[in-house]
Amino acid sequence: MNKLKKVGLTALAASLATVSAHAVDISASGSATLSYTGNSNVGTKGTGNPFAMADTVNFKASGEMDNGFIVTMTMGLDGSKTAAGAAFEDRAIAIDMGDMGTLSFKAQDGSSVTGAMDDKMPSAYEETWFQADAPGNGSGAGNMWTYSNSSMEGVTLEASFTPSGGGQVDSSTDVGITYTGIDGLTIGVAAGTDSGGSADMDNSTKYITYAYDAFTFGVQSNSADSATANADEEFTAYAVSYAVNDDLSISYGYSEIDYEGVSTITDETQEAAAVSVSYSMGSMSLAATRSDVDNEGGNKEHDGAGYAIELGFTF
Repeated sequence: MNKLKKVGLTALAASLATVSAHAVDISASGSATLSYTGNSNVGTKGTGNPFAMADTVNFKASGEMDNGFIVTMTMGLDGSKTAAGAAFEDRAIAIDMGDMGTLSFKAQDGSSVTGAMDDKMPSAYEETWFQADAPGNGSGAGNMWTYSNSSMEGVTLEASFTPSGGGQVDSSTDVGITYTGIDGLTIGVAAGTDSGGSADMDNSTKYITYAYDAFTFGVQSNSADSATANADEEFTAYAVSYAVNDDLSISYGYSEIDYEGVSTITDETQEAAAVSVSYSMGSMSLAATRSDVDNEGGNKEHDGAGYAIELGFTF
C-alpha cells in the first residue's frame, strides 16, 4: 500500500514539473471626455443639463496556452456604469485560435453582427441620427458568443449567438461577411434574427465604403422586418469624409428611416443630415457635429437641429 502511494505521488510530482509557465501580459488604458450637447425640438433627445462627462479605464490581460492559442480577458471600468451600480462594462474573454478564428464570450455589452454594422458610414464624429431615432437593426446583449475568422486574405467571416433566458425570450443568431480585398474598398453584408423581444425581428444590412486619396465615400441599406404588424423599418444612408491632414477631418452624411405604419403623424420618414469635424492634438482631441432632423422618430411635429461638442483625452 505504501509503495503504491509513493509511486502515485512521484507520478503526480513528475506531471506537475512538466507544466510550462507562460507569462501573462497585463495592460491598462483609458479615456475621458467632456461634452456639450443641445437641440431644438428634436423629440426628447439632449434635454436637461447640456454638459456631460464620460470616463473609462480599460484593462486587458492575455497569455498563450501550450497549444499556441492566445486567451485575452478585457473589461472596462466606466464612471456611468458605477453610478448605475454596475462598475464594469465590455467584459469579455476571447480565444484566438490562429487560422481557426477567434471565439469570444461577451459577458456584458455584446453586439450581434448586424448590430455592429448598423451604421458604417464614414464620419468625423457622430452619426447623422445621433439625436434622433437610431436604425432598428441588430441587437446587443450580455452573455453572448461571437466568432470571427480572417484567415482568408481580404475576407472576414463573423457570427453571433445569444442564448435564450435572462430576459432573452428566444435565442438570436447573426452571420456576416466583410470583404477588403481591393485597396480602399470595403463591402459588408450581414443578416440574422433578433428573438430577444416579444416578437422576432429579421435584420439585414449591407454597405460599401471606398477610400480614394483623402476622401472616403459610403452608402448603406438596412432592413428590419418585424413579426409585429406595421413595425418594419428601412434605413438608408450616404456619407463622405475628407482628411484635410493627419489631424483634421470633416464629413457630411444623410440618412432616412422609413416606417411601415400608416399614421400621418407618427410614421413619417425620418430624415437626418449632419456635418462633423474632428481635430487631434496628440492625446487630446476636439470634435463637433451639427445635425438637422425632420420627423424625428416618424413624428412630423419633431423637426429641429441638434449639435454636440466633445473634448477628449486618452491615456
